[in-house]
Amino acid sequence: MNSDAVLGAVGMASLTVRPADTSVAQALNDLPILATPTLLNIFEGACTAALAEHLEAGETSVTSHFEISPLGSVGVGIEIRAHARCIEIENSICKFEIEVHQDEKLIATGIIDRKIVDRVSFAARIAAESISR
Repeated sequence: MNSDAVLGAVGMASLTVRPADTSVAQALNDLPILATPTLLNIFEGACTAALAEHLEAGETSVTSHFEISPLGSVGVGIEIRAHARCIEIENSICKFEIEVHQDEKLIATGIIDRKIVDRVSFAARIAAESISR
């Protein structure tokens, strides 16, 4: 990964909320609103998009930390857009600032740290841990 190129990199993701994306469908509460795990999913998608062209062959990223601040709710059929910007890089961790909007309405903000890892080594370690159980 070229750290200089990643700092300031931006990525976007969008989603039209489906019934399966709601809190009621995910058994979190009885409201048909966008579920927090789905919100995290769109956060991660925007971060991944920001990193996509900057990773070297064999590299990928995994979330190592996140903070989500929901500021509004949206229901089924509403399109939301996430915008992520890399604000800091330390060692192999890229910190992203994220905003999610429905049109001009701010729905959520957050921070996600994505760790750059070697895909093969990471997958092998996880497979070894699974086998040893």
